[in-house]
Amino acid sequence: MSEDRRTVLGRRQVLAAAGALMAAPSAWAQGAYPERPIRMVIAFAPGGPTDIVGRMLAPRLSEVLGQQVVVDNKPGATGNIGTAMVADARPDGYTLLFSASTMAMAPALYGKQVGYDPVNGLAGIAYVASVPLIVVVPADGARTLPELIAMLRKDRGKYSYASSGNGGMIHLASYLLVERAGGEALHVPYRGSAPGMVDMMAARHAFQVDTLGTSKGFIDGGKVRVLAVAADRRLPQLPDVPTVEEVAGFKFSINTWYAAFAPASTPRPIIERLNAAFNQVLKQPELVARAKELAIELIDDSTPSSAKKFYDDQMSFWDPIIKASGAKPE
Repeated sequence: MSEDRRTVLGRRQVLAAAGALMAAPSAWAQGAYPERPIRMVIAFAPGGPTDIVGRMLAPRLSEVLGQQVVVDNKPGATGNIGTAMVADARPDGYTLLFSASTMAMAPALYGKQVGYDPVNGLAGIAYVASVPLIVVVPADGARTLPELIAMLRKDRGKYSYASSGNGGMIHLASYLLVERAGGEALHVPYRGSAPGMVDMMAARHAFQVDTLGTSKGFIDGGKVRVLAVAADRRLPQLPDVPTVEEVAGFKFSINTWYAAFAPASTPRPIIERLNAAFNQVLKQPELVARAKELAIELIDDSTPSSAKKFYDDQMSFWDPIIKASGAKPE
């Protein structure tokens, strides 16, 4: 081999080695995540529907990621407290947000006082699940939805309903139900769905709109009764329970949903890693079976971009409804 040929090869080897060294820190950093436990903030109280779904996912995510995913409930202000905490957190993948449809309503409810940038403050990780709502009453309450509607029409303002907070999905779904039924009822917000359910079971409220996951134990225990499903068709888990449309004569199909987010500037490789972990967990047969029991439809193929777009679209959908309802911040 000539001297010139050896020189050229030598230079190429040096350049290749240098390139590998330059790329190594980036590749190592991506491969190392996560190196310590991850904090998953749930912006609602323990025992509510968002908390139930989040805690179903957390231990499975821990297994997939190789680090513990620690649930941290930060309820209040219709989810704003926990959401703002994550939006302001260091964008390193170690503080995540697991939240629900309510976060798409908060901007219209709070306006400039929302506490974070709802459009640009968060990066989507995964759109996780969709859940139809049900109408439940105390065990000794109304026997049917038409009976409940008749009560709300006859004694306008006498009865009340509980929700997980002002301007949230449960509040607005209940508001729409009462409005479309032509009745009137007092809204009583709580710091989460579960506390409201406790008072509803004690007959302090006439009804509550909630998820099957939150209500199932009380239904099985005979403490509450399901009157109707807020969906286009009956649920396989509740085959004898009619839809609202079947018994009330008006269409009423509303789903709550759950999604995961990170601070907006979180590096894309970390976001992709987390998205892959969520999608892997959401395909696990044991989780799929458990979700089916609770009428939770798991979404196991979302992307970070589709999760963010879904959230943005939901903000646009709920904005005029919230303004029409007159809902005010807590």
